[in-house]
Amino acid sequence: MMLPTHALVGMALAVPLAVHSPTLATAALLGGLVGGVLPDLDLYWGHRRTLHYPTLYPLAVVPAAIAAFVWTLPVTVALAVALLAAAAHCRMDVYGGGLELRPWEGTSDRAVYDHVRGEWLRPRRLVPYDGSRGDLALSAIAGVPLVVLLDGVFAAAAGAALVVAVVYTLLRRQLADLAASVFRRVPAPLAGYVPERYLH
Repeated sequence: MMLPTHALVGMALAVPLAVHSPTLATAALLGGLVGGVLPDLDLYWGHRRTLHYPTLYPLAVVPAAIAAFVWTLPVTVALAVALLAAAAHCRMDVYGGGLELRPWEGTSDRAVYDHVRGEWLRPRRLVPYDGSRGDLALSAIAGVPLVVLLDGVFAAAAGAALVVAVVYTLLRRQLADLAASVFRRVPAPLAGYVPERYLH
């Protein structure tokens, strides 16, 4: 799924805690935002493998949540919510499309790499691909309440993510063609850093 969806879902996971404990709202929302985005920082270095841990993130949530309950500090709360958001990110990618430039073609059997099992999890395609209408619907379901309920920088971040989600959805298929065209022209010294899926 697209990055705005992950960011918005991450923040949405923090809302109940933010409402229950307003003094921890900033930590919880920041943790949700960072955790929602974090796994996709591997976009150009082993995407959905290097920073995606579909089994380990959920396991890490348990001790982090216990620590946040026992020592309720902004840092422990932020860490627990970040791990929860990262776990949700990986699970969402499994229910989305495969790891390919044009996932609507359904040619990839790789969704997310599970380091514990030592194998790729297959895409379930409940949301057909990142930037699909279903993906945009998830962004809206998570994001619109954030814009309404929050204020300040987090409301602005949610609004910006929704705008990016709409634009990305409108341009998704054209961006795939553009990426293939652009990355084929990358100079030889840099070509080794271009993910193979961008060359087809």
